[in-house]
Amino acid sequence: MKIFPFIFLVLILLGFSSCEEPVYSPKPRAFPKIEYPEGDFDKFDALYGCPFSFTKPDYAVSFQDTTFFDQKPESTCWFNLHVNSLNSTIHCTYKTISSTSELTKLVNDSYTFANKHNIKAEYINDYFISKPNNVYCRILEIEGEVASPFQFFLTDSISHFMRGSLYFKARPNKDSLAPAVEFMKKDIIEMINSFNWEKR
Repeated sequence: MKIFPFIFLVLILLGFSSCEEPVYSPKPRAFPKIEYPEGDFDKFDALYGCPFSFTKPDYAVSFQDTTFFDQKPESTCWFNLHVNSLNSTIHCTYKTISSTSELTKLVNDSYTFANKHNIKAEYINDYFISKPNNVYCRILEIEGEVASPFQFFLTDSISHFMRGSLYFKARPNKDSLAPAVEFMKKDIIEMINSFNWEKR
């Protein structure tokens, strides 16, 4: 019968030990799962009067820009490539050029647009691609929590100039958007590698 007081004592001690405050550990940060689109590539050519062609993923829907700050765009060859599942858009504008000074201004304008992100940018990686078919490309990769993390322009340095910039319809966050940015960069590089000027 002496065992009952012992069990009673053990139960009381266990009750006191369970009154200790629980230790909480924070959950690791998590971001929404990204559903990456899948598909083949098709050719973008003879659209909107553009004097060039390239391959694009078929899940990127193209549509023409019809307004620019409530005005008509300078060219019919202003268009967007939208990837709905990633809520991303590549904004593309094209201009004909007729002089070196005009080309210089367009190049400087492109750097000005990119440099507007300097407040949030950690750094800008600037590199050059030259192709044998008179396609010269400058890529501006902007690291940091910026609205447009990837911009580029292509020219033949004589009569054509096309500029593109990648935007996400989301609050800039380099950690959560990084996988989506990398995914879209591959598509843009494919676009650049397949780019050709077309005679009209």
